[in-house]
Amino acid sequence: MEVITQEPSTARQVPAFDIHLYNPKRSRHALVIPVINEGERIRRQLRMIADVAPPVDVIVADGGSTDSSVNAEFVSALPVRAVLVKTGPGKLSAQLRMAYAWCLDEGYEGIITMDGNGKDGAEAIASMCTKLAEGYDYVQGSRYLPGGKAENTPLERTLANRCIHAPLLSFAGRHWYTDTTNGFRGYSRRYLLDSRVAPFRDVFQRYELLFYLTARAGQLGMKVCEVPVRRSYPLGEAPPTKIAGFKGKLAMLGELFDVVRGVYVP
Repeated sequence: MEVITQEPSTARQVPAFDIHLYNPKRSRHALVIPVINEGERIRRQLRMIADVAPPVDVIVADGGSTDSSVNAEFVSALPVRAVLVKTGPGKLSAQLRMAYAWCLDEGYEGIITMDGNGKDGAEAIASMCTKLAEGYDYVQGSRYLPGGKAENTPLERTLANRCIHAPLLSFAGRHWYTDTTNGFRGYSRRYLLDSRVAPFRDVFQRYELLFYLTARAGQLGMKVCEVPVRRSYPLGEAPPTKIAGFKGKLAMLGELFDVVRGVYVP
């Protein structure tokens, strides 16, 4: 394993991070998995991805975990290319900016993301790669499409997604989406590098970047689609999430409305 420290970029607003490099580049597409203290969930997920063996290089984007869930001893036994550990400020959007910038510098033609809490089925990764290879710029995973599966989704989340989140981002993005709260998605290289998108800005700290990239592709007339995915919540357990309490949900709603109002358009 090679460890490299990446200082903050002057050309792009990307937080400082350390690169723990385990394997060489082998694929056209990268799979970015953001994590922070996901414990056994991310370990099960990485083993599941290894079993499925999709045509991607796996990149873990660690926001600063303290639980040793993605330590070198565990990761080195799996087909993971790199673990990027954010040392600079910011939350989820900063993790994603870090990972997307590194993947673009490494020459990947497309980037797929999925949450690191074990809710997503790895079998859809290959279909996302196919869509990116066909020229799509934004690919949204949906549990609600034919062939998709929503397992044990809390009613509150279903209502928020179907009645608020998806309609608002569909309106803003000029394309009908069914599952915009789903973090399982894919981006083309040209989309992320387009100056009219400009995702590498410090204004993106929490969930803003996810919402913004959903809407911006359609606004620019880029090629977008949805693919069916499986999303499963654990039965009899609290939903794995980093959105805490009423205050956290209200803040996320504010970020959503900012995207709809065009606040983040460069």
